[in-house]
Parts: sequence; structure tokens; C-alpha cells
Amino acid sequence: MLSTLSIRNLAVVEAVDVHFHAGFHVLTGETGAGKSIIIDALGLIAGGRGSADLIRYGCDKAEMEAMFELPGSHPVWQTLSGLGIQARSDEHLIIRRELISTGKSVSRINGQLVNLTMLREVGEQLINIHGQHEHQSLLRAEKHLGLLDTYGESIIGPIKLKYTEQYKAFVKVEKEVRQLQESSQKAYQLLDMYRFQLEEISAAKLVPGEDELLHEEKVKLSHSEKMMDSVAGAYDILQGSQGLEAVSYAISKLEDISGYDQKGIKPILDQLQSAFYQLEDAAFQLRGYRDDIEFNPARLGEVEERLNMITGLKRKYGDNVETILEYYAQIERETDQLENKDERMEKLLAERDRYLAELLITAEKMSMARKKCAEELSEKVERELKDLQMERTSMKAQISVVEDPRGFEWNGQRIRITKQGIDSVEFLISANPGEPLRPLGKIASGGEMSRIMLALKSIFARHDQIPVLIFDEVDTGVSGRAAQSIAEKLFLLSSTCQVFSITHLPQVACMADHQYLIEKKVHQERTMTQVDELSEEGRIMELARMLGGVEITEKTRHHAQEMLKLAEAKKGAEVLTEQ
Repeated sequence: MLSTLSIRNLAVVEAVDVHFHAGFHVLTGETGAGKSIIIDALGLIAGGRGSADLIRYGCDKAEMEAMFELPGSHPVWQTLSGLGIQARSDEHLIIRRELISTGKSVSRINGQLVNLTMLREVGEQLINIHGQHEHQSLLRAEKHLGLLDTYGESIIGPIKLKYTEQYKAFVKVEKEVRQLQESSQKAYQLLDMYRFQLEEISAAKLVPGEDELLHEEKVKLSHSEKMMDSVAGAYDILQGSQGLEAVSYAISKLEDISGYDQKGIKPILDQLQSAFYQLEDAAFQLRGYRDDIEFNPARLGEVEERLNMITGLKRKYGDNVETILEYYAQIERETDQLENKDERMEKLLAERDRYLAELLITAEKMSMARKKCAEELSEKVERELKDLQMERTSMKAQISVVEDPRGFEWNGQRIRITKQGIDSVEFLISANPGEPLRPLGKIASGGEMSRIMLALKSIFARHDQIPVLIFDEVDTGVSGRAAQSIAEKLFLLSSTCQVFSITHLPQVACMADHQYLIEKKVHQERTMTQVDELSEEGRIMELARMLGGVEITEKTRHHAQEMLKLAEAKKGAEVLTEQ
């Protein structure tokens, strides 16, 4: 459950710290007091989109923090682990959200930074907010399939998981088929171009690294005459009287006197002898190098011609020989595919038909499971609506196949296959006996829509394990016995999860386990909202205000007191009935 909520500088709220309990909570107060700000804060905690406009005037940021107490079996702990968030199930779960005036948002779970997607994934398992906009979503038939699948998760879920895997495989093959079909017109032009390129590259007989070797050879051939002059000159110097002969003469002179001073002369003599042998070896190598220098203008022409040809291929196909050869291998594969296009198409169509047959079998199973769940859901909604003073209302979750003239053949029909299956679902309702079933939007009033949504929430609360359920003026458009029925339903629902409701109806407020008064105060010419948990006496005064308006009389006060007593008795009876 949600145990505490702290809000700082959000809209008209300067600083609020509220402690909550298990059971049914109501938030009451005058219109415009800021009750919706509390709901907005919880929506932001759950990952809703924020805006700098929500920050209190004159402040740099708004801060919200919520602390939850959850059982170790709750699925959110597994979600946190999967997101890499360290959290222990025997401790509190703390979510913090900051809105900054620059438009940015900072979110933390147990002190660890998370992005908005991660926060939303966690938040949707903790808080479910039902406001007036959900009435509109309930009117949209495309939302009904998701509601039915949520209700029948235990039956529909495993089949849907298998269908999803098959659908992905089918879509992949179907995409290949369409791409191959669309490429047919260009295939022959492309094939001719690839064949020309293959022939051109193949005729070149390229060798990896060849261009670098040819470039080195060209440099040598282009400067062979200068190289010959220099190498021959260096060889002649080494072999002449100023070269090896001179060093040899110097060695013989030192050898003559080496016996007189071994320590002084011997090292120098060794160095000269070593230098002589190195120079002699260098001269030998120079002679060999000189003899290998080639004056070959014809070979130079061949090398230049080969390099020019490779340069031309580089301009077309790649920066070097290796890249050209990689391109060759690529278009060789594509040419093979194009040349065998008909065979490839035949294989793809056979593969697609096989996937389609398997997909439709699973889709039929899923459709049958949905029909079974639809009957159960319809019966349960009717029972819930009966408790909400709509006992003559009939409800049906109607399932039909989505027909599409351009779709796939199935049982003599052309149908559309989507990632959700082959079904469409629409909730139909008849508010009075003898009237035909019609879409919700055509017959349901605002009060009826509130009760239908509450009936669905009551059923889903037993399936989705969301610990905090919030109703923002779900009782709008109802009064009298219908309002009392909604109050009783909200109280019963709080035995499954923690329930919050913003209400203006005393019938709803008196059934709560805990009541909070939202008020606006003016302090130092600044307006701020404060939230106070009401004592028994405080509840009596607030209920009296709700009953009588601005002026609270002894009569309205007595009436409020009586309502609370009757509510306590009613709650005791409801608990016994549930047991």
C-alpha cells in the first residue's frame, strides 16, 4: 500500500506530508481547493508526463516522494530486479520525482536514478488512476480487446504469447515476400548492371595488396638511373683507396704497435676491425643491389597501366583492392539471388503459407478462449452493475472477426490479421429490458459510465494485483441510491487493494475508513493547499458542510453524525456478507 506521500512546490501546494492507511480513503474539500493536485502528484510518481508549468510560481523545482509497503510476493520486485534496480522486498519501496524549471525531470527508485520509461514500468504496477478521461477510453471499441485480454490473462495469456511469436515469424516472411515482389520491375536492370560489374572486376584478376606493391615498383623503376649512379658511386668509394684500403692500412699500423700498449690500443683496434668487416659486407651488398637495378621502360609502362586500371576500379567500387573484392563478393551473392528469384519466391510463399496456417490455428484457439472469457466477464459485470442500481442492465462483450477485402482467406472470408489476433471486441449494453444491445457511447449517460467503469475496476482489481486504486470523481452524475451503491462498492473494493476517491458526495465520504480535507489557505499573500486527516469530529463537520453548503446548522451536523453511524453499521454488515 501507499504509506506516505510528500509534495513540495507543486502548483498551489507548498509543502504537504500525508500518511495513509489500509482501506478506503476519501479526499474532500471545496471545488478548486487542490484535490486534483494530490492525484497529479501520484500520477507523476507513477511515471506520468510532467511539465514545468506544474512547478509552484517562484520556485526552481517541484518534488514528490512516495513510500510503499508491499508484500514480498508482489510482482513489482521482479520488475525492479529485471531493470537492475537494487531493492529488498522486506524493506519499503521509495519513489522520488523532481520537476525542474528547465523542463527536465529526475526520477529515483530507492535512491537509484531511473529514466521515465523505467519509472512508468514500475509505476503502472503500483498505482491505477481512474479519471473522467477513462470514460472516454471506455467508449472507444479498440480499447475493449485489451480489457478483455487483461481479464482473461490466465487463459488467454499463454495462447497470446505463442501467437505473438508466430506472428513475428509470419510478418518477417511476409515482408520478404512483398519486398521481393516490389523489386521485380527493377530486378532485370539491376541484374544487367551487376553482371557487367562482376565481369569488369573479374577480368582485372585483382590480388589483395597488389596496388601497394605496384606503387613501390613504379617508384623504383622511375628512379632507376639515379639509383644506379648513387649505388655504384658508393660502391666505388668503399672499394677505392679512400675506403676499405684505407681502413685496412690503419689496422696494419695499429697491429704493429699493439704489443706495446694492450690496454690502450687493443680496444681501438677491435673497433676498426669490426668496422672493416661491416664495411666489407655493405660493399658486397651494394654490388648485388647495383647488379639487380633494372632499366626497363617497358615494365614501367606495364606497371603504370596496371595502376591506372586499378585506380579506375577504385573510383567505382572502393578505396582499395580489398574493398573492391568485398564488393565483388556482395554483388555475386545478390546476383545469385536475382537469378534465382523465382525459386526464392516459391520457397518464401510456401514458408509464408505454412506460417499463416499455424498462425490461424493459434488465432482460432485464442478467439475461442476470448469468447469463453467474454461470457464470464459479461456475467460478472452484470452482477456488479446490479449492486450499483443497474439491475436491469444487460452487457455483452461481442467478439467478431475483422474483415478486410485485401486480407487473407479464412473460412470463406477475407480477414485482417494483426498482432492482437483476428478478433475485434466491443462492449454492448442494454440499459432496459426489451431494448437491443448497443455500443456504450450510444446509450450510456455519465452516471452509467461511472458505474460501468467501477464495475470493471472491481473485477480487474482481483486480477492485476495493483495495490493503489484511485478514483477521481467516479461518482459524477449520480445521486441518491446509486451514489450509496457506489460508496458501498468502493468500500468492498478496498478489501482487495487500497482505494482513494475524490468525491463531493456525502454518501461516498461517510463510507470511507479515512477522510482527508483539502483546503486552500492564504499566508503572507500566497495561496497554498494543505491536507489534513480528519478526526471523527472533523469528519462530522466536513460531512455537514457537504450536506448543507456554507452554513452548518445543528440539523446538518446531526444528520452527518447519523450518516457516519449508519455507514459504520453498513460496513460491518458488508464485511460479514463478504465473509
